[in-house]
Amino acid sequence: MSETNKLIVSPAPHISRPLTTRQVMLDVIIALVPAMAAGLFFFREKAAILILTAVLACVISEYLCCLIRKQKSTIGDLSAVVTGVILAFSVSPNLPPAYIVIGSVFCIVIGKMVFGGLGDNPFNPAMLGRAFMTACFGMAMTTWSVPAVVPSQQPKIGAANSYVTGQSGLDEDETLDVITQATPLAWVKEAVKTRNLEDASKIVKAGIANSQLKAVFWGYTGGCLGETSAFALLLGGAYLLIRRTITWIVPVFVIGSAFVFAEIAYLVDSSAFVNPLVHIAGGGMLMAAFFIATDPVTNPVTRKGRMVFGAGVGLLIMLIRVFGAYPEGVMYAVLIMNALSPLIDRMCKRKPYGGEPNAK
Repeated sequence: MSETNKLIVSPAPHISRPLTTRQVMLDVIIALVPAMAAGLFFFREKAAILILTAVLACVISEYLCCLIRKQKSTIGDLSAVVTGVILAFSVSPNLPPAYIVIGSVFCIVIGKMVFGGLGDNPFNPAMLGRAFMTACFGMAMTTWSVPAVVPSQQPKIGAANSYVTGQSGLDEDETLDVITQATPLAWVKEAVKTRNLEDASKIVKAGIANSQLKAVFWGYTGGCLGETSAFALLLGGAYLLIRRTITWIVPVFVIGSAFVFAEIAYLVDSSAFVNPLVHIAGGGMLMAAFFIATDPVTNPVTRKGRMVFGAGVGLLIMLIRVFGAYPEGVMYAVLIMNALSPLIDRMCKRKPYGGEPNAK
């Protein structure tokens, strides 16, 4: 037998294809492109500035941390780029660039490098950075602008532009800095708070369930920069599943548990609780299901543990949305479940063949 025809089989386990951190991160970046394109389309130059600023701040912060620690630079694995993009996607388009620089530095330095770098961080760095910015810049983080391409707002946008150029379409005593709009989830929260009013039913049934369901699917609504278009996020999630960069377990259990909770609430009182599809398509639910909760570093390692983790994220998101003071719960849900991940792993430890998991 010739040398080229020899078949050498090494002992198991066998790896079907080489997979590096850089390849995984590159897949995630590619999957984020549709949502990035939607953000650029809806929010124009604001989106571009925030995304570039966040990515540059994250990359520079990681490089400087490696330099200070006299370690080989890890910016080549692209994890800092992914963190920057996800952080930018989870903030308001109106956020001043200086604020996202602060959040990006916090993400990398405190959320990642302090613990030893990628693979050692117990919490999702982007969500930790967002939590820090929410605590520091609460007003800026919750001020939403109308997408630039919403047809119903074009006359007002035109009036604002003409006002700036001196050809005002507004009254002399009017000033217009930005056109703001409540997010669909904020409308839902208001409906729950005013459940005894007839307006609540109108908000839920007319404003949300009909026009807003279509708006949150395509992205024609206020919200975080990269989370308004459910269609774009579904495209990215499908790409990751097809590429097998992520498994179906966490996304299915995040979305499934949230849908079940929302459906039960809707069946109990449909005049105060919104159509479950709005909860799934609106806010950061899909972003969490496909891009945040699937982070392998902060996930449990067992199959059963990931099921528990995903279900916990979805349930906590809905509890915060429905009963909490804040209309969105993704950030808190992910961080809480990150903290519980080691405990989940311990509870879902596999039983060794022929023995007990804790047998000595």
